[in-house]
Amino acid sequence: MPAIKALCIYCGASQNVDPRHLETADQLGRTAAEKAIDLVYGGGHSGMMGAAADGALSAGGRVIGIIPEHLRDREAAHNGVTEMVVVDSMHVRKQKMFERSDAFCVLPGGLGTLDETFEIITWKQLGLHDKPIVLLNLYGFWDPLMDMIRRQVEGGYLHNDPSSLFSLADDVEGVFSAIASAADSRVTPDSSRL
Repeated sequence: MPAIKALCIYCGASQNVDPRHLETADQLGRTAAEKAIDLVYGGGHSGMMGAAADGALSAGGRVIGIIPEHLRDREAAHNGVTEMVVVDSMHVRKQKMFERSDAFCVLPGGLGTLDETFEIITWKQLGLHDKPIVLLNLYGFWDPLMDMIRRQVEGGYLHNDPSSLFSLADDVEGVFSAIASAADSRVTPDSSRL
């Protein structure tokens, strides 16, 4: 696979979370910067979003925030990022995050994170892209999701082997190892089909 130049992260904006999660988000941002990988994210300054962005910026990395106009004030856009792209809708936000990224990492988050995660995995399942997707399973955060996916497979609702769609990693180094070991892209993204 060609070198990853930009990593999109999906994660929560809440500050009221496990401090270990915030520390890991900071570490992920720093590690991306040290590997000269741009960080693409939802543009907020708080929670996991802000921690990852601040980590990357403190290590000299480039950070691209993409935020809808209606959330710019509500989520308090990060004023220190390298580039802030303000868009007119959530749909455009997700599309731009996809277009600007070579791989995806999902950290703990809430409903918005689940929405982004399910969409990017579904797009891969439908053959619209073949970019690496890694769920950072901090302290078992995504274990309930994996249980649900197993039930979907057992019930006949999911026919693909989930391991062909995404990887799980327990720590930051595992994220970058999973991305590095991803197979060459086999699908040319066709944004018009998204």
